[in-house]
Amino acid sequence: MYMYHKKSLVLIFFMVIMLILAACGGNSAPAAEGEAVALADLPTTIDVKTVDQLRERDDVFLLDVREDWEYAAGHIPGTTLIPLGQLQNRLSELPTDKTIVAVCRSGNRSGQATQLLKQSGFTVHNMQGGMLAWEQARLSVEQ
Repeated sequence: MYMYHKKSLVLIFFMVIMLILAACGGNSAPAAEGEAVALADLPTTIDVKTVDQLRERDDVFLLDVREDWEYAAGHIPGTTLIPLGQLQNRLSELPTDKTIVAVCRSGNRSGQATQLLKQSGFTVHNMQGGMLAWEQARLSVEQ
């Protein structure tokens, strides 16, 4: 009887592990080349390759929350600058019918902006790694 009980516990243990792994396996990988990215399926934090695929879409708004001087030194083409310190007072300038992607230098300020915007009712994602990751990936930057 002890051996039967031990086998049951091992089986239950493996089933629990499989369920945990299945629950953690969210799809955060970028879409394959030519494949449309479904905005509703994206996690809150997205990588630079996904942002690069999204940036030309009409239903996406890129928001840079860095300071003026950081933006002037180089930014993603098509972004709109609203520094994080001004964001709360400038929410009316943001589109409510688009998905917003927040960008900063490293992902910290844009993470704060993402939380603020979510609490204000916007659909928003944070670009992981910020402009540091964008430039490291050798993606397009304008000054």
